[in-house]
Amino acid sequence: MVLGCGLAAPAQADPMLADFSYGRPIQHFGFNSQNQTLDMAYIDVMPAKPNGRTAVLLHGKNFCAVTWDATIKALTGAGYRVIAPDQVGFCKSSKPERYQYGLHTLAANTHDLLTRLKIDKPVIVGHSMGGMLAMRYALQYPADVSKLVLVNPLGLEDWRAKGVPNTTVDRLYASELRTTRESLKAYQQSTYYAGQWRADYDRWVDMLASMYAGQDGAIVAWSQALTSDMVFNQPVIHEIQRIAVPTVLMIGEKDNTAIGKTRADPVLRATLGDYPKLARAAAARIPGAKLITYPDYGHSPQVQDAKRFNADLVKALN
Repeated sequence: MVLGCGLAAPAQADPMLADFSYGRPIQHFGFNSQNQTLDMAYIDVMPAKPNGRTAVLLHGKNFCAVTWDATIKALTGAGYRVIAPDQVGFCKSSKPERYQYGLHTLAANTHDLLTRLKIDKPVIVGHSMGGMLAMRYALQYPADVSKLVLVNPLGLEDWRAKGVPNTTVDRLYASELRTTRESLKAYQQSTYYAGQWRADYDRWVDMLASMYAGQDGAIVAWSQALTSDMVFNQPVIHEIQRIAVPTVLMIGEKDNTAIGKTRADPVLRATLGDYPKLARAAAARIPGAKLITYPDYGHSPQVQDAKRFNADLVKALN
């Protein structure tokens, strides 16, 4: 089951976000992977005054390319061409019923897109799951990355190795089928925004909730179950000392993300997702890494304070 996608206006029930506008033209990259034809939707924005550099923005698991919108504006304003793809299994891209998800596979898909676009040595910026993917990309294609920026990346700890019980895709799927707008908002408020809420955050809740709603919501739940299994079982943390490109970590320190922590016993759960500690340990292991912290922000500093975050990002890149 490989689905296409379209573009329209606000969020309605559609697993491909066909009725949620990104406010920008959507491009499509058709390619073959795992014996099937897939489509990767992506945003490609040219700056008014190019500086000759390109930034590639990788979204998180509960995010889409469009959630980088403020950062796209800031980077194009600073002269960068910006490419922001929706990964396979997410948002406006194909959601195959049978796909062996791997960070190395998503990295290869992204590399194929950039090769098609003739993008040379871009800056790779990844948030959340996209940060985990960005680390894998930098390890996989070190000669093809000019700089790496990790925004509250997942995978700064190996949850399974720490004792979080594993689970099956079937159980993950059953859990995803219970997703509601209310559960999405509650999780985002506690984790992404450090217990705070603003009206503009509702757009991102509506975006996600719309994909689960309606008769085809199970398609999204299945893709999310498969990618949750990927994130839990493919830690990158054990390899980060091999990252060989200039790296910046941008960390909201009130983040507490730890995939599967609800399966852990209370004592272990209390130790997981300690981003101030995890970020400093990761920065110490990545050769020459720079750490920028936001003590009052959660998992999404680029959304909580876009102006401050984007100024720091542009400065770090320049």
